[in-house]
Amino acid sequence: MSLPEPLRRRLGSFSRTVFTDSSRTGPQAPGNSADNEIISSLPLQMSLYFNVYFFPLWWLSTVVMLHLKYPVLSDYYKFIVVTVIILASLIEVIRLYLGYMGNLQEKVPELAGFWLLSLLLQLPIILFLLFNEGLKIQPLERAVNIIFAVFLIFQVIAAFLALKKMVNQLATHFRLHEFDRLEEHPVPDFYGPGKGAFSVAARGPY
Repeated sequence: MSLPEPLRRRLGSFSRTVFTDSSRTGPQAPGNSADNEIISSLPLQMSLYFNVYFFPLWWLSTVVMLHLKYPVLSDYYKFIVVTVIILASLIEVIRLYLGYMGNLQEKVPELAGFWLLSLLLQLPIILFLLFNEGLKIQPLERAVNIIFAVFLIFQVIAAFLALKKMVNQLATHFRLHEFDRLEEHPVPDFYGPGKGAFSVAARGPY
């Protein structure tokens, strides 16, 4: 199972725009070992691994606390908290799947989707559950939401660094590939043998 192709293209374009290092303007040396470099993030993967086991505990604690305090909540907050818990649960399943796919298989669109879900949706939801006193927050809820928020903040930072490294590695690989193609199939010198300084080979890969 993978992301729809139009969504993958949009996320790939977003990643190239946001995470590409503009200071890297050219290919590295042809002998570079970029093809063999493992760019998956070990800290991110460890965080995801523990997050998978923590999520059922968070969900069970949140549902039990909601059941206990449900009679004292206003109708307004009853609707909000039930909706938020359902949304957070659905988002978390998708988010963890994209995180595993994107990091382990070094897929930029999936990892970008994971980063966006973590930063723009899941983190605000957990912060809402953590700091909105109208929800009659219980100590157990506060504890598990603090842990969840720490997971999310760490994963946002780790995924950002992993995406930056991944996108720049792919850009370097592409430039090296284009450089090799020019070496194998050089463009003819249209300026004649006496104009070698103006030949494409002398000007480099660009």
